[in-house]
Amino acid sequence: MIVKKLLGYILSPLHYLMFGLFLVIFHPIQWLSLKIGGYAGHKLCVDIMNFFLVGTYYIIGCRVQFKNEYDLPLGRSLIFVANHQSMYDVSPMIWFLRKYHVKFVSKIELTKGIPSISFNLKYGGAANIDRKDPKQSISEILKLAKRMKENNWSAAIFPEGTRSKDGIMKPFILGGVTTILKRVPNAIVVPIAIQNSWKLTRYGKYPLSFGEHMKLTVLKPVDATGLSPDEVIQQAEKQIREFIA
Repeated sequence: MIVKKLLGYILSPLHYLMFGLFLVIFHPIQWLSLKIGGYAGHKLCVDIMNFFLVGTYYIIGCRVQFKNEYDLPLGRSLIFVANHQSMYDVSPMIWFLRKYHVKFVSKIELTKGIPSISFNLKYGGAANIDRKDPKQSISEILKLAKRMKENNWSAAIFPEGTRSKDGIMKPFILGGVTTILKRVPNAIVVPIAIQNSWKLTRYGKYPLSFGEHMKLTVLKPVDATGLSPDEVIQQAEKQIREFIA
């Protein structure tokens, strides 16, 4: 543990430098990609950016493992439901799930002031919700559901509502996912269990913990036949909770 912290002190600045540098570099590239290549060009740019962002995890000795044993359909909306442990959850999900056109449900505060990330949330199709304004939140999620239906896009949601900083899952909040399911009833709910992401920030933002092994595991898609939207999400939560335990 002492070694992890010591190496974290040494290597965290380099990680943050490279992470921030990629965000700054890709901000104008995203703008240009969107202007010239439209949605497809912008998405390709975002995918490549997140490949490089995940690469910065290795600077602090963090291995990232993605495991999916299921043949998930392309050209059909999926709702990826995952537990949430740190900000480091997002880039691997964008990169490893890139072929499913995943759009995140995110808090509106992130749409301002962050190079690349704010631009992508504004123009990439995400639902940016104000958690203090239920009416606005529902409206944003309904707009996302509409885009999913029209384009066969997928969504990624962290139903805990906030990060679990000690790795212990909080109860899922059902509202957002059930709203999408009601509007996109043929969507498949796919649970993803995230492990050890929280350990990166066990000491806070500095130092990051060196040598952690972050795992993202796709679990069995939930068969919604005969189930209400709430029951579907409860099954997804049960799978994730049992897998992590």
